[in-house]
Amino acid sequence: MVAAQAAYEGDALAKAQADLAELQAKSAELADQYLRAKAEADNARRRADDEISKSRKFAVEAFAESLLPVADSLEAGLIIKDATNEQIREGAQATLRQLLAALERNKVMPINPQPGTTKFDPHQHQAISVVPSEFEANTVVTVLQKGYAIADRVLRPALVTVAAPK
Repeated sequence: MVAAQAAYEGDALAKAQADLAELQAKSAELADQYLRAKAEADNARRRADDEISKSRKFAVEAFAESLLPVADSLEAGLIIKDATNEQIREGAQATLRQLLAALERNKVMPINPQPGTTKFDPHQHQAISVVPSEFEANTVVTVLQKGYAIADRVLRPALVTVAAPK
């Protein structure tokens, strides 16, 4: 009976040691998987940070590229020494068209409310003054300076005068 008990305890010990070894191997495997996953996550985070940094750094590249012809036109206009007023005006108008096209290609759109028909919008307009007018109250009377928006974000509100209540 003692021998049977000893054999049973030996088998139980051997099984417990085998289970322990198996659990230790599983633990080591899980620890390895955890470290690899953590390293992969760190690498992904580092790559994302690099991409964000590059995006910020080079975000204006396309915009600047579209403005280069405008700069070239201005330089070409300054080279002409004996230009007439009409030539200077034509050159300035052509350069302005180039600039407006470059802005439009880059989603920079003017905010130019129509006097008398556009209601004052504080998100797009900045009222400089309220003036008596035949227009309905809170309607744009004059545009002193166009505003600009990129996508749906206002870069600069339009400077306007607004009709006073009657």
